[in-house]
Amino acid sequence: MFKVGIITVSDKGSRGEREDLSGKVIKEILEKNEYSVEVWDIIPDEKEQIEEKLIDFSDNKKLDLILTTGGTGFSKRDVTPEATISVATKLVPGIAEAMRAYSMTITKRAMLSRATSVIRDDSLIINLPGSPKACRETLEYLISELDHGLKILKGQDGECARQ
Repeated sequence: MFKVGIITVSDKGSRGEREDLSGKVIKEILEKNEYSVEVWDIIPDEKEQIEEKLIDFSDNKKLDLILTTGGTGFSKRDVTPEATISVATKLVPGIAEAMRAYSMTITKRAMLSRATSVIRDDSLIINLPGSPKACRETLEYLISELDHGLKILKGQDGECARQ
């Protein structure tokens, strides 16, 4: 069972002014798919705080998968992708590209997403959208392939090619 951390990036959520519905959706989908949610935090849209939390979840908590929600749009306060890239040891563009491609079948606004996906040492980090509906759609789309990717990352599997 892979260990997961959820980081909700929201100024209003971190101040208790908005319920974190996206985090709840993520947790529900993960648990339904037998992932272990170890920690779930809500932090403001501050690049340094996002970086610190990603590093803590990866380096100290040794989580296999870290999912963020929020902070991927065009607002001046949206800095989640920049924080994510700054802590990366490897880029994983295919995941974010797949999320946008799939989401474009639902709404053309998906092209406005700046979400990214990276690896930091032994942790896979994926930026999910901020809305609960978009979180559900994209995570349900991705979840079937995450298990294999994480097994490769952890050295538990060695082949991506299919026969």
